[in-house]
Amino acid sequence: MSKEWPLWEVFIRAKNGLAHKHAGSVHAADARMALEAARDTYTRRMEGVSLWVVPSVSITASDPGEAEALFAPAQDKVYRHPTFYTVPDGVKNI
Repeated sequence: MSKEWPLWEVFIRAKNGLAHKHAGSVHAADARMALEAARDTYTRRMEGVSLWVVPSVSITASDPGEAEALFAPAQDKVYRHPTFYTVPDGVKNI
């Protein structure tokens, strides 16, 4: 039996309207402790407005070796790319 606390992945949103971005990891006994450890470790200089913590064991990642098979079909769907849209002046964070 491991005596080490579970690993949690930390995501920070720098300001409202932006996406959360991965900042790093912390070890903690539970979600509340993980939030507090993330705050203390990654936002000491007021870097964020929101934190997410997720147990590392809950994250499933794609295999880099399968990237072509996984992502290539999206190239056939040009309508999904924002190249057809004009972004109005003054619009930020799209």
